[in-house]
Amino acid sequence: MNIKLHNVISSLAGTSGLAVVRAIVAGERSPETLLALCDQQIRRAKAEQVKESLRGTWDTEHIFALSQALQSWDHYQQQIAECDRQIQAVLPPLDPEQPALPRPKTARRAGVNSPDIPRLREILAQMCGGRDLTQLPAHTHYGVLQLIGEVGTDLSKWPTEKHFTAWTGLAPGNHDSGKRKGRAKRGRNRAGRLFCMMAQGLVRSKDIALGGFYRRMCARRGGLVATMALARKLAAWFWRVMVKGDDYVEQGLANYDAQVLQSKQRALKRLAKELGQQLVPIAQPA
Repeated sequence: MNIKLHNVISSLAGTSGLAVVRAIVAGERSPETLLALCDQQIRRAKAEQVKESLRGTWDTEHIFALSQALQSWDHYQQQIAECDRQIQAVLPPLDPEQPALPRPKTARRAGVNSPDIPRLREILAQMCGGRDLTQLPAHTHYGVLQLIGEVGTDLSKWPTEKHFTAWTGLAPGNHDSGKRKGRAKRGRNRAGRLFCMMAQGLVRSKDIALGGFYRRMCARRGGLVATMALARKLAAWFWRVMVKGDDYVEQGLANYDAQVLQSKQRALKRLAKELGQQLVPIAQPA
């Protein structure tokens, strides 16, 4: 068909994209009519590009293939909805007296794989004794649901956070035994891999302290070690919230960078004292 709509709008699976595809399958060919089905923002910003992308050959065999693909899409969406209903049936019903959770400070977009379950955040908090795990960085509703499916809601079986992070395979290993050094093969379980996936979601964060920690570790030890170290921090905080009921307070990237700078200054002062030297700060221009 030589249709280039996918180069103009962000996703054919969105509201505008699906509306246009369904209209094409139904027999509509006018670019102006198809443009009218798009969102107002698209019509205002990309009207000419959309109309140009909708001028094609409209071959019969291509329309048939598009119709088959659309039917497959609708079928899989129905299957996904049935899976969501099955997950909701397994979860405990929400207590009517369960207090509403405060809105998160930063809005998070639901992931493409997140189940469509009403008030899932409140249900998860009820399962965890009122603890809202979505307050933790990178912990989406779906991620918390997966973690609960792996470790449950009773984490007292791990006496400390070190026991928990070691069980997930995220704790740093001690490879020295006397005068011998070796590295035993050790893998991460499903919970550990989930924490690693969450850690990767913080790689490019611009205002979260843990994102700054990752970039600092990545510069020193590489991306793999940095991901493991950040995943361990997330696992430790998961244990603290579930067992001790601690509240995570985001200190922010600016405060974290300031703490790192102060730590470097203290290290320089100690080194200067050991060498019998004196540090002289450079006067900053006004």
